[in-house]
Amino acid sequence: MKDLPFGPGDILEGDYWPEPVRVLTVTRAGTLTQLEVVGTETGRFYGESWLGGTELASLKIRTPEGFTFSGDGEAAFLALEARRIRLAHLFDPLQAVHTSQVDPLPHQIDAVYHHMLRQARLRFLLADDPGAGKTIMAGLLLKELKYRSLVERTLIVVPGHLIDQWLREMRERFWETFRVVNRATLKGSWRENLWRAHPQLITSLDFAKQEDVLASLAEVDWDLVIVDEAHKLSAWRYGDKTKKTQRYRLGEVLSRTSRFLLFLTATPHRGDPENFRLLLELLEPGMYANVDILSEAARRGENILFLRRLKEDLKTFDGVPLFPPRHVRTLTYRLSPQERELYAALTRYVREQYNLALNQEKRNVAFALLILQRRLASSVRAARRSLERRRNRLSQLLKLGRWLSEKGYLDEEALEDAPELERWKKEEELIERLTAAATRNELEAEIAQLDAIIQLAREVERSGEETKLSQLKRLFSELALQGAQEKLLIFTESRDTMEYLTEQLSAWGYSVVKLHGGMGLDERIRAEHEFRDQAQVMVSTEAGGEGINLQFCSLMVNYDIPWNPNRLEQRMGRIHRYGQRKEVYIYNLVAEDTVEGEVLRRLFKKLEAIREAMGSDRVFDVIQEVIPGRSLADLIVEALTGRRTLDEIAAEIERVPDEEALRRAREAALEALATRHIDLKKVLGEERRAKEMRLVPEYIEQFFIRACSFLGIPLERRRDGHYRLVPVPASLRRRTVEFQNRYGEVQRTYRDFTFYKEEAGRSW
Repeated sequence: MKDLPFGPGDILEGDYWPEPVRVLTVTRAGTLTQLEVVGTETGRFYGESWLGGTELASLKIRTPEGFTFSGDGEAAFLALEARRIRLAHLFDPLQAVHTSQVDPLPHQIDAVYHHMLRQARLRFLLADDPGAGKTIMAGLLLKELKYRSLVERTLIVVPGHLIDQWLREMRERFWETFRVVNRATLKGSWRENLWRAHPQLITSLDFAKQEDVLASLAEVDWDLVIVDEAHKLSAWRYGDKTKKTQRYRLGEVLSRTSRFLLFLTATPHRGDPENFRLLLELLEPGMYANVDILSEAARRGENILFLRRLKEDLKTFDGVPLFPPRHVRTLTYRLSPQERELYAALTRYVREQYNLALNQEKRNVAFALLILQRRLASSVRAARRSLERRRNRLSQLLKLGRWLSEKGYLDEEALEDAPELERWKKEEELIERLTAAATRNELEAEIAQLDAIIQLAREVERSGEETKLSQLKRLFSELALQGAQEKLLIFTESRDTMEYLTEQLSAWGYSVVKLHGGMGLDERIRAEHEFRDQAQVMVSTEAGGEGINLQFCSLMVNYDIPWNPNRLEQRMGRIHRYGQRKEVYIYNLVAEDTVEGEVLRRLFKKLEAIREAMGSDRVFDVIQEVIPGRSLADLIVEALTGRRTLDEIAAEIERVPDEEALRRAREAALEALATRHIDLKKVLGEERRAKEMRLVPEYIEQFFIRACSFLGIPLERRRDGHYRLVPVPASLRRRTVEFQNRYGEVQRTYRDFTFYKEEAGRSW
């Protein structure tokens, strides 16, 4: 090396690197010289650089200047303290917890800090039971990775109806803002790939899976991708063939373009081990070649890709169970003679038109007719208004001679996951304009049939004797709500039913607040606060099952039962969650002399037997798996359309032995894959150490004030104690350059002190 004027430790400057670099190693190979260097300003490692004679000659050696210690002492202090704050995660093992508005629980700390962050390349499935706070854990992970400078670009992919919930949780708890990407924003980003333009984005699962969207998404890389309800990225294996859904193909793109990948779901495989293996294949392709290897890994506790904890095992730091007991009761009632006549007429109409539509391959028409049946199960008013809107629209189309009898296939799964307002608009559009009528005479006959049913509905309303409402009134008398401290939450699928119940309850003398999908996020938050502080009753549509926390309420009524059982658990999860201090009581109103009511009654009876055997109410989480190979909606539709008798369906439910149903429920709940032990002593010790080592908020406040003063940034203290950066007037914007120069002075001062520390060999 004698012929080279520099060696390890020297600082070089030249056009070959964008900044001065410190030489780490020098290796000669013939006429070339290999250098390993690191930037003195950014700390970036530039790898192995091979330089020839001309390039070597262009390098300059920076001679260390003497120290006069005449620099700005305040700049040096702020630079060193800024660096110390940036490295706070090296001393505080729970930094994200201490800088977020969260109340950490042992299982959350265990998942984030003992399982996920310890992986060099995070590819993980978090599959805790509902209500365990998976969104909180995802937020903590995001913050910790950002503190470690490992993440800058983040994408969150969720079902459409959960976007507002995620936006709220990230903003209120972690001060992280995300931009929503949908069709409107994508169209507005003219001549640019919006996925690349912003560092933190959130989008819906069914929007991102579309071919044109997926193509643009595939061009962009991410540091971190979080997918909620990840079980929807589904694929199935039939013999030697694998059927991949469009959602699964989205998962393949995200797996390929992300550095860190986090899946969240409470229902990882629903009793299908191969489906579960294919989901894990998106995280680490080839890790589990078959189901047997996966099962063996789970049995040995070598499941490094996923973590599942059951709600029965979740406790607070004091060892108190996280979830209080939950009691679910089914209250049955019988229709009045007038209601039975209305029900029979509407069911007959739906059955005839449904079968006609299917015979003509008009699946969208068939779907619209089933919505009408669900409206009647909700309330007479909801059914009457939907029927009137349908009759009026079909009458207009008849006059124009332009009624639609379209064929096609509606993506019912995507519609189910759409935001509530979007789902309502689509459902109303289907109800109003689609018909199976192929001729003018057929359409005229259908309109006449609708007129007769509407007349029956009006007569029931005029009688003022809706038996479901009477059952609700008896329940109110039984519960005897006393004062605003006792709260009750009522759920319904229909907006018309929500308005109807609000009118009736107000007339009974109760203070009522509404919540529905037509409200913006801020409006929902205000409704939540009003319910907590003033109103006795909240009447909510399915939107109340998403994004609000009502653990101050312990009573709930399902005024109608959704045909999608997942929504039933979502509803319960609004009050049966962490922070609930009372035992929870939930009441399901079911008409036992209707087709859907009888199916539900038999199913709930089977669930009760399973609940007693399991000693857990988790049966509502896995209701779909109790019936082998069938969904609840399938059974109800078969009964309504006459494809099978009610007795045949009831016999099928009862024919499943309790032992078999219990086995299915346990498999679907993934009890065998659950990690039951949490080292509480270790978590407690880590929390105590974190409290000792964390940066005190008052210190951060003083540093912020001092730094703003040094940089000349206007700062204003508000009445609530928070600080606000005062907007700089246009006349003062020229000072921006001065601010930048002074910040550069801080950086240079810090660099000089770092160099002095290394040269002097002192410990600071």
